[in-house]
Amino acid sequence: MRKTIIAFALCLTGAFLNIVICRLSGFFGFPLYLDTILTITITLTCGFFWGALCGIIGNTIYQTIWFWGWEGHLFTLCSIATAAVVFIFMKLFPRELNLTLTENKLPQVLSLHKSSRLSFVIDHIIILILLSFALCLTISILGGTIAGFILIFSSNNTEEAVISSVFSATMFGQNFPVILKEILSRIPMNIIDRLISGFGGYGIALGLRKIYRVYKPAFNC
Repeated sequence: MRKTIIAFALCLTGAFLNIVICRLSGFFGFPLYLDTILTITITLTCGFFWGALCGIIGNTIYQTIWFWGWEGHLFTLCSIATAAVVFIFMKLFPRELNLTLTENKLPQVLSLHKSSRLSFVIDHIIILILLSFALCLTISILGGTIAGFILIFSSNNTEEAVISSVFSATMFGQNFPVILKEILSRIPMNIIDRLISGFGGYGIALGLRKIYRVYKPAFNC
């Protein structure tokens, strides 16, 4: 029961921080969303369900407060997809990415020899890069498809749905398929976005895992 309460609290906190980071990114003029960093963190520490719920809550609140059309809620699928991709990678690479709170073992880098420590770090960097590029492709395809259908079928053809409008306007001609344009024009920004999100989300998850290990007796679980 306490584990569920902890996971739910982390989920709500993650949703709130996703919104804050996304708004700060827009405030400072960064052409990135950065709205899935904590979704990745919660998935790594609590599993797919809580990671997806974190994304759903965050996107629902965000799209409700900064409302531009009901179509915006479709992008919640991108957060669910983010949690799914991260969870798949956790299953494929448990030694590098399994930081769930129920997992007892956590590699101690400092206890390894220098060569083993370097190999340990390199392995984690490689896996995180692969994860970031997998997220980039997944979110570019899914987000671009959603944005393309919004632009095609919605009477509210707002550019809120098209973060990549600058790229799409300069990279492709008017006769280029809209959906394909939206997918391809998202990739350059998503490479940066997902690298920051992947490494940032993992770093926060690692910190939470270490805090949990220190205070685990207090949680009695």
